[in-house]
Amino acid sequence: MDDEPGFDDFVAERTEALLRYGYVLTGNPHDAADLVQEALIRLCGAWPKVRRKDSPHSYVRTTMARLHISVWRRRRREHLTGAPPDRVHREVFPSEEEQGLWRELAALPRRQRAVLVLRYYEQLSDAEIAKVLGISAGTVRSQAFRGLEKLRSSLLSSMETHGSMR
Repeated sequence: MDDEPGFDDFVAERTEALLRYGYVLTGNPHDAADLVQEALIRLCGAWPKVRRKDSPHSYVRTTMARLHISVWRRRRREHLTGAPPDRVHREVFPSEEEQGLWRELAALPRRQRAVLVLRYYEQLSDAEIAKVLGISAGTVRSQAFRGLEKLRSSLLSSMETHGSMR
C-alpha cells in the first residue's frame, strides 16, 4: 500500500509470529490464519493512528485476543472455496510430535485458553490480561486456575491411558 508507509514491512516482518500466536489462541492453523487476517485488516484501517501512538504489534495481538473470544467469532460462518490460492508452504506451527499439549489447550473453553495464552505465551500480567480481554483481574485468575486444572487432569489421564507415566 503506497498510501500507508510501513504497513507492508510490518506485515512481512510479523506474519509468522502472529500466525504462531493465533495458533496458540485457536489450536488450529486455519482459524489462526483467519484470526491474523482479520486483525491485520483492522490494523490497516487504523495504521496511521496506531503507528504514531502505540506499538502495532501490541495492537494486533490485543485485537486477535478480543476477536478470538468474541461472540462474533463463534457465530461466524465460513465460506469455503473449491480452489485455494497457490502459496509456498512454510511450517510455522508445531510438528506432529509436539501436538499433545496443543490439542489439550485447544480443548479448553475460549476464555480459559485466551487467559493461559496471554499469561504464559505473551507473559502479560493479570491486570494487562484483564484489560485486553475486557474482564476483571479476579476473572483472569479464576479462568487461569480452572484452565490449568483442566490441562493437568487431561494430561495426567492421557499419560495414564498411553502408559507413558514416568
